[in-house]
Amino acid sequence: MTKGDTKINLPWVEKYRPNTLDDLVSHEDIINTVGKFIKDDQVPHLLFYGPPGTGKTSTILACAKQLYKPSQFSSMVLELNASDDRGIGIVRGQILTFASTRTIFKSGFKLIILDEADAMTNDAQNALRRIIEKYTENIRFCIICNYLSKIIPALQSRCTRFRFGPLSPNQILPRLNFVVEQENVKISEDGKQALLQLANGDMRKVLNVLQSTWLAYNDVTEDNVYSCVGHPLKRDVENIVKWLLNESFNICYKNIKELKILKGLALPDILTEVHKYVHRIELPFDVMIPLISKMADIEYRLASGTNENIQLTALISAFQAVRDISPPDT
Repeated sequence: MTKGDTKINLPWVEKYRPNTLDDLVSHEDIINTVGKFIKDDQVPHLLFYGPPGTGKTSTILACAKQLYKPSQFSSMVLELNASDDRGIGIVRGQILTFASTRTIFKSGFKLIILDEADAMTNDAQNALRRIIEKYTENIRFCIICNYLSKIIPALQSRCTRFRFGPLSPNQILPRLNFVVEQENVKISEDGKQALLQLANGDMRKVLNVLQSTWLAYNDVTEDNVYSCVGHPLKRDVENIVKWLLNESFNICYKNIKELKILKGLALPDILTEVHKYVHRIELPFDVMIPLISKMADIEYRLASGTNENIQLTALISAFQAVRDISPPDT
Protein backbone atom coordinates (compact mmCIF):
# COMPACT_ATOMS: atom_id res chain seq x y z
CA MET A 1 0.00 0.00 0.00
CA THR A 2 1.48 3.36 -1.02
CA LYS A 3 0.77 6.73 0.56
CA GLY A 4 -1.37 7.63 -2.42
CA ASP A 5 -3.51 4.54 -2.02
CA THR A 6 -7.12 5.20 -1.07
CA LYS A 7 -6.89 2.45 1.58
CA ILE A 8 -4.29 4.35 3.62
CA ASN A 9 -6.82 5.47 6.28
CA LEU A 10 -8.59 2.13 6.60
CA PRO A 11 -8.29 0.10 9.81
CA TRP A 12 -5.71 -2.63 9.27
CA VAL A 13 -8.41 -5.29 9.72
CA GLU A 14 -10.13 -4.06 6.53
CA LYS A 15 -6.96 -2.98 4.75
CA TYR A 16 -5.48 -6.49 4.91
CA ARG A 17 -8.70 -8.48 4.56
CA PRO A 18 -7.99 -11.41 2.15
CA ASN A 19 -9.36 -10.94 -1.37
CA THR A 20 -8.92 -14.50 -2.63
CA LEU A 21 -9.19 -17.98 -1.14
CA ASP A 22 -5.42 -18.37 -1.53
CA ASP A 23 -4.84 -15.39 0.81
CA LEU A 24 -6.68 -17.06 3.70
CA VAL A 25 -4.30 -18.37 6.36
CA SER A 26 -6.32 -21.05 8.14
CA HIS A 27 -8.92 -23.83 7.92
CA GLU A 28 -7.31 -25.39 4.86
CA ASP A 29 -9.80 -28.26 4.77
CA ILE A 30 -12.75 -25.83 4.63
CA ILE A 31 -11.05 -23.62 2.02
CA ASN A 32 -10.21 -26.63 -0.17
CA THR A 33 -13.77 -27.98 0.07
CA VAL A 34 -15.39 -24.64 -0.76
CA GLY A 35 -12.84 -24.08 -3.55
CA LYS A 36 -13.82 -27.45 -5.07
CA PHE A 37 -17.51 -26.50 -4.86
CA ILE A 38 -16.75 -23.35 -6.89
CA LYS A 39 -14.50 -25.15 -9.39
CA ASP A 40 -17.12 -27.83 -10.06
CA ASP A 41 -19.94 -25.24 -10.11
CA GLN A 42 -21.74 -27.22 -7.43
CA VAL A 43 -22.03 -24.65 -4.62
CA PRO A 44 -24.64 -25.65 -1.97
CA HIS A 45 -26.26 -23.37 0.60
CA LEU A 46 -23.57 -22.72 3.23
CA LEU A 47 -23.66 -22.25 6.99
CA PHE A 48 -20.47 -20.92 8.62
CA TYR A 49 -20.34 -20.83 12.43
CA GLY A 50 -17.67 -20.28 15.06
CA PRO A 51 -16.09 -17.62 17.31
CA PRO A 52 -15.53 -14.04 16.07
CA GLY A 53 -12.42 -13.19 14.05
CA THR A 54 -11.84 -16.68 12.66
CA GLY A 55 -12.37 -15.90 8.96
CA LYS A 56 -16.05 -16.67 8.28
CA THR A 57 -16.96 -13.41 6.53
CA SER A 58 -13.56 -13.16 4.82
CA THR A 59 -14.01 -16.66 3.37
CA ILE A 60 -17.40 -16.02 1.78
CA LEU A 61 -16.37 -12.57 0.49
CA ALA A 62 -13.27 -14.14 -1.10
CA CYS A 63 -15.55 -16.78 -2.68
CA ALA A 64 -17.86 -14.05 -4.00
CA LYS A 65 -14.93 -12.16 -5.54
CA GLN A 66 -13.79 -15.40 -7.17
CA LEU A 67 -17.28 -16.16 -8.51
CA TYR A 68 -18.15 -12.70 -9.88
CA LYS A 69 -16.33 -9.95 -11.73
CA PRO A 70 -16.19 -6.52 -10.02
CA SER A 71 -18.81 -5.19 -12.44
CA GLN A 72 -21.21 -8.03 -11.48
CA PHE A 73 -20.66 -7.92 -7.74
CA SER A 74 -23.35 -5.39 -6.76
CA SER A 75 -26.05 -7.03 -8.89
CA MET A 76 -25.20 -10.64 -7.97
CA VAL A 77 -24.41 -10.39 -4.23
CA LEU A 78 -26.73 -9.22 -1.44
CA GLU A 79 -24.98 -8.87 1.92
CA LEU A 80 -27.03 -8.18 5.05
CA ASN A 81 -25.32 -7.64 8.40
CA ALA A 82 -26.56 -7.47 11.98
CA SER A 83 -26.74 -3.68 11.62
CA ASP A 84 -29.42 -4.09 8.92
CA ASP A 85 -33.07 -4.74 9.71
CA ARG A 86 -33.58 -8.45 9.01
CA GLY A 87 -37.00 -9.05 10.46
CA ILE A 88 -39.73 -10.99 8.72
CA GLY A 89 -40.61 -7.90 6.64
CA ILE A 90 -37.15 -7.72 5.07
CA VAL A 91 -37.13 -11.49 4.42
CA ARG A 92 -40.48 -11.28 2.64
CA GLY A 93 -39.53 -8.05 0.88
CA GLN A 94 -35.89 -7.32 0.00
CA ILE A 95 -34.58 -10.90 0.20
CA LEU A 96 -37.57 -12.40 -1.61
CA THR A 97 -37.35 -9.77 -4.39
CA PHE A 98 -33.62 -10.32 -4.85
CA ALA A 99 -34.02 -14.11 -4.87
CA SER A 100 -36.98 -14.19 -7.27
CA THR A 101 -35.52 -11.92 -9.97
CA ARG A 102 -33.43 -13.73 -12.56
CA THR A 103 -30.42 -12.27 -14.33
CA ILE A 104 -31.09 -12.09 -18.09
CA PHE A 105 -27.59 -11.58 -19.44
CA LYS A 106 -25.57 -13.14 -16.60
CA SER A 107 -25.24 -16.89 -16.12
CA GLY A 108 -24.97 -18.66 -12.80
CA PHE A 109 -26.62 -18.01 -9.45
CA LYS A 110 -26.91 -15.03 -7.14
CA LEU A 111 -25.46 -15.05 -3.62
CA ILE A 112 -27.17 -13.84 -0.45
CA ILE A 113 -24.89 -13.45 2.59
CA LEU A 114 -26.66 -13.23 5.96
CA ASP A 115 -23.95 -12.20 8.43
CA GLU A 116 -24.54 -12.47 12.21
CA ALA A 117 -27.64 -14.56 11.44
CA ASP A 118 -28.02 -15.60 15.07
CA ALA A 119 -29.48 -12.10 15.66
CA MET A 120 -32.42 -12.86 13.34
CA THR A 121 -35.79 -13.55 14.91
CA ASN A 122 -37.31 -17.04 14.73
CA ASP A 123 -40.13 -15.70 12.57
CA ALA A 124 -37.61 -14.32 10.06
CA GLN A 125 -35.69 -17.62 10.03
CA ASN A 126 -38.90 -19.57 9.48
CA ALA A 127 -39.88 -17.28 6.60
CA LEU A 128 -36.47 -17.98 5.04
CA ARG A 129 -37.06 -21.75 4.80
CA ARG A 130 -39.46 -21.60 1.87
CA ILE A 131 -37.38 -19.00 -0.01
CA ILE A 132 -34.29 -21.24 0.20
CA GLU A 133 -36.19 -24.20 -1.26
CA LYS A 134 -38.22 -22.34 -3.87
CA TYR A 135 -35.42 -20.33 -5.48
CA THR A 136 -32.51 -22.79 -5.31
CA GLU A 137 -32.10 -22.66 -9.11
CA ASN A 138 -31.43 -18.94 -8.97
CA ILE A 139 -29.88 -18.28 -5.57
CA ARG A 140 -27.40 -19.58 -2.99
CA PHE A 141 -27.48 -18.56 0.66
CA CYS A 142 -24.51 -18.25 3.01
CA ILE A 143 -25.61 -17.99 6.63
CA ILE A 144 -22.93 -16.83 9.10
CA CYS A 145 -23.29 -16.96 12.88
CA ASN A 146 -21.34 -17.26 16.13
CA TYR A 147 -23.77 -19.61 17.90
CA LEU A 148 -25.16 -22.53 15.91
CA SER A 149 -27.82 -23.21 18.57
CA LYS A 150 -29.53 -19.90 17.68
CA ILE A 151 -30.18 -21.06 14.09
CA ILE A 152 -33.39 -23.09 13.81
CA PRO A 153 -32.87 -26.80 12.90
CA ALA A 154 -34.91 -26.39 9.68
CA LEU A 155 -32.33 -23.90 8.32
CA GLN A 156 -29.39 -25.99 9.53
CA SER A 157 -30.66 -29.02 7.60
CA ARG A 158 -30.89 -27.02 4.36
CA CYS A 159 -27.23 -25.93 4.47
CA THR A 160 -23.80 -27.53 4.39
CA ARG A 161 -22.26 -26.64 7.74
CA PHE A 162 -18.64 -25.64 8.39
CA ARG A 163 -17.23 -24.83 11.82
CA PHE A 164 -14.50 -22.19 11.98
CA GLY A 165 -12.48 -22.86 15.14
CA PRO A 166 -10.14 -20.37 16.87
CA LEU A 167 -6.89 -19.84 14.96
CA SER A 168 -3.68 -21.30 16.35
CA PRO A 169 -0.67 -18.98 16.99
CA ASN A 170 1.16 -20.70 14.10
CA GLN A 171 -1.63 -19.62 11.74
CA ILE A 172 -1.85 -16.04 13.06
CA LEU A 173 1.92 -15.33 13.23
CA PRO A 174 2.69 -15.26 9.45
CA ARG A 175 -0.16 -12.79 8.82
CA LEU A 176 0.91 -10.71 11.82
CA ASN A 177 4.49 -10.59 10.51
CA PHE A 178 3.20 -9.57 7.07
CA VAL A 179 1.21 -6.62 8.47
CA VAL A 180 4.15 -5.59 10.69
CA GLU A 181 6.44 -5.58 7.65
CA GLN A 182 3.97 -3.66 5.46
CA GLU A 183 3.36 -0.97 8.09
CA ASN A 184 6.99 -0.78 9.36
CA VAL A 185 5.87 -1.46 12.91
CA LYS A 186 8.52 -1.62 15.63
CA ILE A 187 7.64 -4.76 17.59
CA SER A 188 9.44 -7.04 20.05
CA GLU A 189 9.13 -10.80 20.36
CA ASP A 190 7.41 -10.52 23.75
CA GLY A 191 5.02 -8.01 22.11
CA LYS A 192 4.06 -10.62 19.50
CA GLN A 193 3.54 -13.26 22.18
CA ALA A 194 1.36 -10.85 24.18
CA LEU A 195 -0.80 -10.19 21.11
CA LEU A 196 -1.19 -13.93 20.43
CA GLN A 197 -2.03 -14.65 24.06
CA LEU A 198 -4.63 -11.87 24.32
CA ALA A 199 -6.28 -12.80 21.01
CA ASN A 200 -7.28 -16.38 21.91
CA GLY A 201 -7.44 -17.30 18.23
CA ASP A 202 -9.15 -14.08 17.05
CA MET A 203 -7.30 -12.61 14.04
CA ARG A 204 -9.40 -9.44 14.11
CA LYS A 205 -8.44 -8.78 17.73
CA VAL A 206 -4.73 -9.30 16.96
CA LEU A 207 -4.73 -6.64 14.23
CA ASN A 208 -6.92 -4.20 16.16
CA VAL A 209 -4.75 -4.37 19.29
CA LEU A 210 -1.58 -4.16 17.16
CA GLN A 211 -2.81 -0.99 15.45
CA SER A 212 -4.03 0.58 18.71
CA THR A 213 -0.73 -0.13 20.51
CA TRP A 214 1.36 1.15 17.59
CA LEU A 215 -0.63 4.40 17.35
CA ALA A 216 -0.53 4.93 21.12
CA TYR A 217 3.12 4.08 21.87
CA ASN A 218 5.02 3.78 18.53
CA ASP A 219 6.58 0.65 20.03
CA VAL A 220 4.79 -2.69 20.42
CA THR A 221 6.17 -4.38 23.53
CA GLU A 222 4.52 -6.72 26.04
CA ASP A 223 3.97 -3.95 28.60
CA ASN A 224 2.58 -1.55 25.99
CA VAL A 225 0.17 -4.17 24.60
CA TYR A 226 -1.21 -5.02 28.05
CA SER A 227 -1.39 -1.33 29.03
CA CYS A 228 -3.23 -0.45 25.81
CA VAL A 229 -6.05 -2.94 26.43
CA GLY A 230 -6.10 -2.47 30.22
CA HIS A 231 -5.01 -6.06 30.89
CA PRO A 232 -2.96 -6.99 33.99
CA LEU A 233 0.79 -7.35 33.40
CA LYS A 234 2.45 -10.65 34.32
CA ARG A 235 4.39 -9.04 37.18
CA ASP A 236 1.16 -7.46 38.49
CA VAL A 237 -0.51 -10.90 38.52
CA GLU A 238 2.47 -12.37 40.35
CA ASN A 239 2.24 -9.60 42.97
CA ILE A 240 -1.51 -10.13 43.37
CA VAL A 241 -1.10 -13.89 43.92
CA LYS A 242 1.76 -13.23 46.34
CA TRP A 243 -0.43 -10.84 48.34
CA LEU A 244 -3.35 -13.30 48.29
CA LEU A 245 -1.17 -16.12 49.65
CA ASN A 246 0.92 -14.17 52.18
CA GLU A 247 -0.61 -10.86 53.32
CA SER A 248 -3.37 -10.20 55.83
CA PHE A 249 -6.92 -9.55 54.60
CA ASN A 250 -6.76 -5.76 55.07
CA ILE A 251 -3.34 -5.28 53.45
CA CYS A 252 -4.25 -7.57 50.54
CA TYR A 253 -7.53 -5.71 49.87
CA LYS A 254 -5.78 -2.32 50.08
CA ASN A 255 -2.93 -3.34 47.72
CA ILE A 256 -5.17 -4.89 45.05
CA LYS A 257 -7.61 -1.96 45.24
CA GLU A 258 -4.76 0.55 44.75
CA LEU A 259 -3.36 -1.49 41.83
CA LYS A 260 -6.78 -1.61 40.17
CA ILE A 261 -7.16 2.18 40.40
CA LEU A 262 -3.55 2.90 39.37
CA LYS A 263 -3.57 0.62 36.31
CA GLY A 264 -7.29 0.87 35.49
CA LEU A 265 -7.77 -2.90 35.80
CA ALA A 266 -11.08 -4.76 35.88
CA LEU A 267 -11.61 -7.54 38.42
CA PRO A 268 -12.80 -10.08 35.76
CA ASP A 269 -9.45 -9.67 33.93
CA ILE A 270 -7.53 -10.06 37.19
CA LEU A 271 -9.57 -13.15 38.05
CA THR A 272 -8.87 -14.74 34.65
CA GLU A 273 -5.11 -14.24 35.00
CA VAL A 274 -5.06 -15.39 38.64
CA HIS A 275 -6.94 -18.53 37.58
CA LYS A 276 -4.23 -19.30 34.97
CA TYR A 277 -1.48 -18.61 37.53
CA VAL A 278 -3.07 -20.83 40.20
CA HIS A 279 -2.88 -23.82 37.84
CA ARG A 280 0.90 -23.45 37.79
CA ILE A 281 1.14 -23.59 41.60
CA GLU A 282 1.56 -27.09 42.99
CA LEU A 283 -1.39 -27.17 45.38
CA PRO A 284 -2.97 -30.40 46.67
CA PHE A 285 -6.13 -31.39 44.79
CA ASP A 286 -8.29 -31.16 47.93
CA VAL A 287 -7.17 -27.51 48.22
CA MET A 288 -7.22 -26.64 44.50
CA ILE A 289 -10.75 -27.91 43.76
CA PRO A 290 -12.64 -25.74 46.34
CA LEU A 291 -10.53 -22.71 45.32
CA ILE A 292 -11.32 -23.09 41.60
CA SER A 293 -14.99 -23.64 42.45
CA LYS A 294 -15.14 -20.43 44.52
CA MET A 295 -13.36 -18.47 41.75
CA ALA A 296 -15.92 -19.78 39.25
CA ASP A 297 -18.75 -18.56 41.51
CA ILE A 298 -17.09 -15.14 41.76
CA GLU A 299 -16.76 -14.91 37.96
CA TYR A 300 -20.42 -15.89 37.55
CA ARG A 301 -21.49 -13.18 39.99
CA LEU A 302 -19.30 -10.58 38.25
CA ALA A 303 -20.85 -11.52 34.89
CA SER A 304 -24.28 -10.96 36.49
CA GLY A 305 -23.30 -7.36 37.30
CA THR A 306 -22.53 -7.51 41.03
CA ASN A 307 -20.33 -5.07 42.96
CA GLU A 308 -16.60 -5.56 42.22
CA ASN A 309 -15.50 -4.55 45.75
CA ILE A 310 -17.67 -7.23 47.35
CA GLN A 311 -16.41 -9.88 44.90
CA LEU A 312 -12.82 -8.80 45.56
CA THR A 313 -13.32 -9.52 49.26
CA ALA A 314 -14.79 -12.92 48.27
CA LEU A 315 -11.65 -13.66 46.21
CA ILE A 316 -9.36 -12.75 49.10
CA SER A 317 -11.40 -14.86 51.54
CA ALA A 318 -11.18 -17.84 49.14
CA PHE A 319 -7.37 -17.65 49.31
CA GLN A 320 -7.46 -17.11 53.09
CA ALA A 321 -9.31 -20.42 53.36
CA VAL A 322 -6.57 -22.07 51.26
CA ARG A 323 -3.92 -20.74 53.63
CA ASP A 324 -5.80 -22.15 56.61
CA ILE A 325 -5.87 -25.63 55.01
CA SER A 326 -2.40 -25.67 53.47
CA PRO A 327 0.01 -22.82 54.36
CA PRO A 328 2.15 -22.05 51.24
CA ASP A 329 5.92 -22.24 51.27
CA THR A 330 6.33 -18.84 49.53
